[in-house]
Amino acid sequence: MGSNQQGTFGKIVNDIEETLIAFLLGLMTLITFANVVARYVFNSNILWAVEGTVFLFAWLVLLGVAYGIKHSIHIGVDVAVKMFPRPVQKIITLMATAACIVFALLLLKGSFDYWLPFVGKRAFLETEDVPMPDFLQFFATWLNDGERYEKLPRFIPYFILPLSMSLITWRFIEAGWRVMTGKEDLIIASHEAEEMMEEAGLNQPADGENGGARS
Repeated sequence: MGSNQQGTFGKIVNDIEETLIAFLLGLMTLITFANVVARYVFNSNILWAVEGTVFLFAWLVLLGVAYGIKHSIHIGVDVAVKMFPRPVQKIITLMATAACIVFALLLLKGSFDYWLPFVGKRAFLETEDVPMPDFLQFFATWLNDGERYEKLPRFIPYFILPLSMSLITWRFIEAGWRVMTGKEDLIIASHEAEEMMEEAGLNQPADGENGGARS
């Protein structure tokens, strides 16, 4: 029962993560395209387009880091690790994963400490150009003494810092568990390019390698 609930929860998180990444990428494309049309067709400009795209790109990249850890698609180097027997490889991988978890926890602590003042004494700080949507004005009552925001408060785009670091930490814990239980050998995709070439038939042996076999 607990395993099914954990699997369901993980699937929900994955679906939300993938949907959000796709939404951010689509929204970035839409804003950039609209700004190009406004500039070159109507000789106008979307004032907040650049700043908004920068924030969206930050969200996209940081969520993509966590997504890459989940699917073991970050490129790495495993030349030294592959020199050892498989049991030793597992130990080294678990040690590397533990170091990644510690580093992620430090980043989580730092990002949370950086973000927290923006929902406290710095809650009045706004972005430069991005307008505040009306449906988010309830934050003004909660955090800004009822004074409406003209621009998007900084704590909203900056929230990606603790959010992404939380996801990255959790993904490293998941990756370590997969290695510990034998579901994966590594947390990186070091030979992904070679495997893709082999599947495409591009990684052919040298002329002399199969010479004896042909003769």
